[in-house]
Amino acid sequence: MGDPLSPSVASTWFVVLPDSDAAADVGARARPHASQELAHPSGRPWLLGRWPPEALTVGDCADTRVAVLGEHRVTAGEAERAAANARGSAAALGRFAAAWPGSFHLVASVAGQVRVQGTVTGVRRVFLGRTGPVTVAGDRADVVADLLGKELDERRLAVELLTTGLLHPLSGHPLWHGVERLPGDHWLLLAPDGRSRRVRRWSPPDPVVPLAEGATALAEALTAAVGVRTRGRPLVTADLGGLDSTAVCCVAARGTARVVAYTAATRDPLGDDVHWARRTVAALGNVEHHLIPAERVPLTYDGLGAPGDHLDAPCLMTVDRNRRMSLLELAAARGSTLHLTGLGGDELLWGSAAHLHTMVRARPAAALHRLRGYIAKYGWSRRRVLRQLLDRRSYGAWLTGVAADLRRPQTEVRDPLLEWCVPPRLPPWATPDAVDAVRELILAEAPDAEPLAPGLGHGTHRELATMDLTSRFARYINQASVPLGVVCSAPYHDDRVVEACLAVRPWERITPYRYKPLVVEAMRGIVPEESRTRSTKANATLEGEVGLRRHRDRLLALCEESRLGQLGLVDVPLLREWCARPLSADLESDLLHPTVACEVWLRSREAAPSRTTS
Repeated sequence: MGDPLSPSVASTWFVVLPDSDAAADVGARARPHASQELAHPSGRPWLLGRWPPEALTVGDCADTRVAVLGEHRVTAGEAERAAANARGSAAALGRFAAAWPGSFHLVASVAGQVRVQGTVTGVRRVFLGRTGPVTVAGDRADVVADLLGKELDERRLAVELLTTGLLHPLSGHPLWHGVERLPGDHWLLLAPDGRSRRVRRWSPPDPVVPLAEGATALAEALTAAVGVRTRGRPLVTADLGGLDSTAVCCVAARGTARVVAYTAATRDPLGDDVHWARRTVAALGNVEHHLIPAERVPLTYDGLGAPGDHLDAPCLMTVDRNRRMSLLELAAARGSTLHLTGLGGDELLWGSAAHLHTMVRARPAAALHRLRGYIAKYGWSRRRVLRQLLDRRSYGAWLTGVAADLRRPQTEVRDPLLEWCVPPRLPPWATPDAVDAVRELILAEAPDAEPLAPGLGHGTHRELATMDLTSRFARYINQASVPLGVVCSAPYHDDRVVEACLAVRPWERITPYRYKPLVVEAMRGIVPEESRTRSTKANATLEGEVGLRRHRDRLLALCEESRLGQLGLVDVPLLREWCARPLSADLESDLLHPTVACEVWLRSREAAPSRTTS
């Protein structure tokens, strides 16, 4: 094996080794690049990597050691009590992790066995791979792959060319042979003899809670989630844009930390984030507010081709990287080490109309009332609505249909949203080899594929799938912001917040007649009344259209010596032709963005400088 690339360049990472002498070689490969190391109670290497010291809490008792790593307020005493109560069983730690608010990895060494888990929606991910008799886990797929000497799987890269990024269980799969992702609703057991086992730890709650009760639970969960991040800090920064980020900002403003909020104006004359942000700040009276004029906010495609971030996977947010990072750079300059966002709020609070697919049978009157609203509001075709409602295929059968339709045109913008997912498509420039590879992988998964929420229908599956996608956005932003000294945080992705939202009756949480009723009710007395009942949402479509015109040269430059072309995954002349012409921001850009993300990611792997921790 050559010198591992990713452990030498990634700003933060960790790997977990089993309590076995057979893991010593992997530990030796990781150690030159690690700035921290913890041992098993046996003395063997256990946890190696680079992480902020304040992010880790460790507790010991006898032959058990518990580590909590991430955004949390777990004390050493609490971790020690968890270790004491394990009593030789890694499974016993689940109830402690479920009670701790925040976003964190739990890693435990218990009588020679190792437990590793992340978060449900994937902001804190766990990847695993095997070398000889040893299974190793970590929080970055590239680090695990490079330490184990795994090769890039070009077929998996072809999957990343699909639109939407929502195709469970293929989207977001690691891109190396022999590296897998642990589902967020499982924990991983590593035995000393090298065996590993996945154990389910979480299932979506039954959606039976009334809205009023659920609003109280959400207010408590979100307050706890924000509190574990802001408590003890003199200053934090936050997005202040739509209703979701407004709720997070207002919760933070109730704490002791000084809150500095940023609102980015858009070029859309109908965009009203600035108007609502000003009303919110005026009513709160204790938030420092900075308005970023639209002309100072980078456009979509800005910076493509410049030295990139060191990420463990391509991400659709690549095309808007500089737009997002411009606010975080301001936050870092202001002295912030924590920036709060509303990522994930849309998926939980707006929710998915696909719940109507199940509701139409369980509560037909309520479902039909809502269907009439969606048809009127979004111009859905009644014929298409009926066709989707009558489609009772299992998830596996639906996946088989996706495999057959990879080359079909994209669904229309006004297509109903009642299926398992928006059917993904491959772009016209995907080569026949790429299409065949994606089709084979889908068909291999289809026979045994289960939705993300078995028994709860299309709606909860779609919500969890889109939360998985936005967790990739959150991971991307955080991996890019850590070198600035800023943690970019997404409280809506915390397990307890997700549970509070999904537990609410879908016919009360999701409706075309009210805007995000759950958070509106939850934020009574927290968000000023001047802003709490806002019912609009701005978007950056115009930034994409203007950005394409202004930065087309950067897109065309990516076609020169295209790495995807060299791998045989894209037809470069056809891709160049598409990049040179006007594109619809609603549909055709969706075809282009995954390809851009993959191309930029491949180039960033080549350009990464080597760095070794002394």
